[in-house]
Amino acid sequence: MIPKLIRLSRSAPKDRTVAWDLYWAGIAQTGAQSEVLWDSGSDHELLGYADLLKRHLDPALPVVDVGCGHGSFTRALAPFFPRAIGVDVSAHAVERARKESAGTDNVTFLACDMTQPGAGAGLAGSTDANVFIRGVLHVLEPADQAALVGNLRQLLGTRGAVFLAETNFQGNPVDYVTHLGATTAAIPAPLERAIRELPMPGHFGPAERSKAFPPETWELLEDGPATIETNPMTGESSASRIPGYFAVLKPWNA
Repeated sequence: MIPKLIRLSRSAPKDRTVAWDLYWAGIAQTGAQSEVLWDSGSDHELLGYADLLKRHLDPALPVVDVGCGHGSFTRALAPFFPRAIGVDVSAHAVERARKESAGTDNVTFLACDMTQPGAGAGLAGSTDANVFIRGVLHVLEPADQAALVGNLRQLLGTRGAVFLAETNFQGNPVDYVTHLGATTAAIPAPLERAIRELPMPGHFGPAERSKAFPPETWELLEDGPATIETNPMTGESSASRIPGYFAVLKPWNA
């Protein structure tokens, strides 16, 4: 399997922004059984975070969904906050999110690379904001993680908090794709597409969080294990659930 994984991954564009925009440009359908690997087609995972969001995120503030993709989590967040703003590095993802969210009054979308200097300024207007991140940090290099986190501080202001949920699979790439349903005979189409077109993912747990959100500048409000739900590609329900990690943080002296 290793030679095949290497061969597939070599075709992914080296530029992260180009890779994600080409990927979303080629997606014909979203939801369960679609081409999107990490889309379970339901709001079950988000509802599992509901108590955490209610406990730590100010419900009077808007929420910014960083790395929103086609907007499924942005729409699911909308009932909890006065406004939900989805941002993604891919203009094609944002275009799809807008179409799929037609008729949802308190949801807006914007194409924005949140690793660029000053990207967080004004995203939520003149108010502080909460931030929701799901499955973004584990696909970024440490330098881009640091740049993103720096922009989050601009968004949060003095009242906002950030909730993150990330893949934290402990194993090598072969273990990971095998968990998701790959065999020596075949690789599920959504998984093969992700390998072929997107940056190689890593994992993000307490150690990575401590580096990206240094404890001397970020207060950890709560963290623990999470379950990241993906597209159900096989008959085994466990194959669509990835071990993950969640954390809720806010800047010190905020």
